[in-house]
Amino acid sequence: MTFQKEADFEEALIKVLADKGWEKEVIKNPTEQDLIRNWAKILYDNNRGIDRLNNYPLTDGEMQQIIEQITELRTPLKLNGLINGKTVSIKRDNPDDKLHCGTEISLKIYDRREIAAGQSRYQIAQQPVFPSKSKMLNDRRGDLMLLINGMPVIHIELKRSGVPVSQAYNQIEKYSYEGVFTGLFSLVQVFVAMNPEETRYFANPGPDGKFNTDYYFHWADFNNEPINDWKAIASSLLSIPMAHQLIGFYTVADNADGVLKVMRSYQYYAASAISDVVSKTKWDSGKQRGGYIWHTTGSGKTMTSFKSAQLIANSNDADKVIFLTDRIELGTQSLKEYRAFADENETVQATENTYVLLSKLKSNATADTLIVTSIQKMSNIRDEDGGLNASDIEIINGKRLVFIVDEAHRSTFGDMLSIIKETFPNAIFFGFTGTPVFEENAKKNNAQTDVFGNELHRYSIADGIRDKNVLGFDPYKVLTFRDKDVRKVVALEKAKAATEEEAISDPKKAKIFYEYMDSSTVKMAGFLGDDGKWVKGIEDYLPKAQYLSSEHQSKVVEDIQENWLTLSHNGKFHAIFATSSIPEAIDYYRLLKAAMPGLRISCLFDPNISNEDGDYKEYKGQPIAFYKEKGLIEILTDYNAMFGQDFSITTHARFKKDLSLRLAHKEQYKRIEREPEKQLDLLIVVDQMLTGFDSKWVNTLYMDKILEYENIIQAFSRTNRLFGPDKPFGIIRYYRKPHTMEQNVSKAVKLYSGDRPIGLFVEKLSYNLGKLNSVFDDIAYLFKNAVIPDFEKLPADGTVRAKFASLFRDFNGYLEAAKIQGFRWDKHTYSFKDEESGKTIEIAMEFDENAFLILAQRYKELSAASPDDPGSQDIDIPYDLVGYLTEIDTGVIDADYMNSRFDKYLKLIRQEGSSEESIEQAKAELHKTFAALTQEEQKYANIFLHDIERGDVIAEDGKTLRDYITEYQFRAKDDQIHRFATIFGLDEDKLRNMMGLNLNEATINEFGRFDELKKSVDKSKAKAFFEAYEQTKLIPPKVNMKTDQLLRQFILTGGFEVDMP
Repeated sequence: MTFQKEADFEEALIKVLADKGWEKEVIKNPTEQDLIRNWAKILYDNNRGIDRLNNYPLTDGEMQQIIEQITELRTPLKLNGLINGKTVSIKRDNPDDKLHCGTEISLKIYDRREIAAGQSRYQIAQQPVFPSKSKMLNDRRGDLMLLINGMPVIHIELKRSGVPVSQAYNQIEKYSYEGVFTGLFSLVQVFVAMNPEETRYFANPGPDGKFNTDYYFHWADFNNEPINDWKAIASSLLSIPMAHQLIGFYTVADNADGVLKVMRSYQYYAASAISDVVSKTKWDSGKQRGGYIWHTTGSGKTMTSFKSAQLIANSNDADKVIFLTDRIELGTQSLKEYRAFADENETVQATENTYVLLSKLKSNATADTLIVTSIQKMSNIRDEDGGLNASDIEIINGKRLVFIVDEAHRSTFGDMLSIIKETFPNAIFFGFTGTPVFEENAKKNNAQTDVFGNELHRYSIADGIRDKNVLGFDPYKVLTFRDKDVRKVVALEKAKAATEEEAISDPKKAKIFYEYMDSSTVKMAGFLGDDGKWVKGIEDYLPKAQYLSSEHQSKVVEDIQENWLTLSHNGKFHAIFATSSIPEAIDYYRLLKAAMPGLRISCLFDPNISNEDGDYKEYKGQPIAFYKEKGLIEILTDYNAMFGQDFSITTHARFKKDLSLRLAHKEQYKRIEREPEKQLDLLIVVDQMLTGFDSKWVNTLYMDKILEYENIIQAFSRTNRLFGPDKPFGIIRYYRKPHTMEQNVSKAVKLYSGDRPIGLFVEKLSYNLGKLNSVFDDIAYLFKNAVIPDFEKLPADGTVRAKFASLFRDFNGYLEAAKIQGFRWDKHTYSFKDEESGKTIEIAMEFDENAFLILAQRYKELSAASPDDPGSQDIDIPYDLVGYLTEIDTGVIDADYMNSRFDKYLKLIRQEGSSEESIEQAKAELHKTFAALTQEEQKYANIFLHDIERGDVIAEDGKTLRDYITEYQFRAKDDQIHRFATIFGLDEDKLRNMMGLNLNEATINEFGRFDELKKSVDKSKAKAFFEAYEQTKLIPPKVNMKTDQLLRQFILTGGFEVDMP
């Protein structure tokens, strides 16, 4: 359904909401006071009992007490605690209530468990009025507010068909910056931005928070298919009971980050699925397998598992919910996160030792319901001193126990989970994993379903990439030996021939030789035949020593060295290099140190120096244990010298922690990017850090290692955390048995994408270059059609500008990817070999850096408001703009070329005998370079040239055109400020001071400076200006409002021409 008017869309949405559980009687155009009175009535209706309001209504003073509590709490984070705290306390001041007057009473405000039941009320407020925070500004109007028990908890902004949803959330952001979500309206927990074709919802960041579009979510169905149709949204996300649950159960006050968070749809489906299983459980059935949640790495599994635990605990469907992690350090991290997510009245218990764990399990205290511990500690509880005895087991097994197992793919396939299951036979077990174990990759013949039961919900890596919750991958197989050479070595070995001549000259040997040389007969990588037997490939015949050779290792180092600057963005991002063994890790550490002395490199592996026989196998003529110890000492010595530390082999655990935090930019290294000398550029590992380690600062994984199935996805996922435009994907480069690894990657992706691999791997450079040319052609057509040469200004048509905004955004996306893949501004033609045909394809670029920067300048100008109308309303951006694109540095456009054209032009007009034709040609060449300037700079460049032509200005030697433009701009700005101050009779010094501060809507009135400046305005002069401009008499409030708007606009846009009409 298409809506040409926003008002029609609003009415249609109200009608559907009224059919989905919201009251049909709509509160129209309410003020804040109207809604406070409405809330007072609902509070009265829900609290009439003798122990509360005693049938006497709330007074204005009593409601003011509640509003003051809201004002004091201030942030959505803290107000979430008030809303979900069930009650609020006031001191009665109603003299009619003689029983309670002067005493404190508690009022029930909301119960998250009374969903569409009990005393819950669901109302719609249409076009609520937000009081302006400035006497000079108009009050604002919202579109819809959804009230639960009288509290405005969801705010909706709407746009008609064809208007991007970004305009709706931009409006929410603007209202927030203007301070409209204060007082009663600060109770808003969730914002919803909608047009008929798309919806985004997000948590209210509050008055001190920052809006971030990365956390503006689309709602989806159980199968993760996005729901965008407005009716479907009204029937799901905004319906009752879902909206009630969203506020009560699926918002999370994260005290660690200091922000309110709202859960994504897949998190909701998972948490509610676990909660539903527990609620239906028959505790004496001995059925231990509750099910497992398959949510991809990086999708917020900790929050989902916490919410699952909280739902179970709140429902009283279980007595204990125990969260099991694989390692102590992961348990510490999970404990911190759980405690940060918990409500004020909830306690998450740590288990420092077996005794504490045991006491928490036996306890009947509500505070001991949620417990975090490691699977190792839980499995040892029977065997350790002070552990379980028969009496303890009986007490604990009398309770309803739920175990939630984190990273279930790696932690549970030993004997530990079996021991825990035997100890607690009536407990239910749930698993969370990003890479579940299936029959294809079962450990000890146990697939995920065997251990935990059925899959309860899936959110695969393909879903995560599509939703932009994690990045895709850009993998490369890097050949350190030519395929032809590898095939020939294997063919000769199989033919038992020393040379090709020997093989060919003997018919028997020749038959074998040619069989292995034929790629259609023997593939490079082995595969599983139709009969279920393994068919060997060429790489299967290679001895392990092949990849221990100095030739292979030097090629790997050469590849890392060649690509380092590009892939790391000149050291901004870090990389992990996974090797096949500890001795190889040490070898590569030494090779890379020597090859790249400017790089900060370290190496991490298990530090235990064992005396078992296996460790005395030789490597390069030395016992491995000795080789390892020597390497460890070298690595620690280098690290200590590099970063001023004092780690040793005995304090290796502290070394690992310091290294992990440094690589992740966390805790004491939170701002380390500002001090590059303290960063770790490259970490070499064997197995450690390839699972469970998260850092958005890691963008590349180098691999000289063979991995399969879940280990591939886990390792690749170290690179795919979101960062920003500089990191469009995770980069993978693998060297060992590259064809085998390519096949392994393909199998892993098929298994873990839910057989939907599209989007997991990003397009390669050839594709991105082709798209760059194609989109550039589309942009060029827009400007050509608008008769604008050289992109020198924006088209006048708003629809064309909007199309340009969309195309340039796409263009920059392809450009960012291409840059990392090898695109350079100084290279204009690229050659690629087509893998299918074997032919070489050439792509010539149709633009250069100068053209790009000129287009970037035009894009920046889209966000500038038009100051042509001094009485205009607010500064709005009608295009779907991306903030970081407006920050592209366009100052590097070829100024030397522009100045050389200027010098040529000056030379000709000074030189006697210059023809008019040559002067005009030089002037035309100079004008072409103006496209690189902003619209304002072009204006002053042309004024200056006219002054030159008239003889009003004589150009000085040594001064560039840019110098003159800046001089003219400064003079004009100075004149603009002086003229504005004169027309309005305001304090010119204060205005100049504010103009130099680069203010925005959020900072313009910091310290009351804007209010002070407004006070200096001569009201009679302002009245005279606006009456002359509008040709009508104006009342003082109207004059005040227009003065505020124009003054604000003048400061925020950097000034413009204002003349007395």
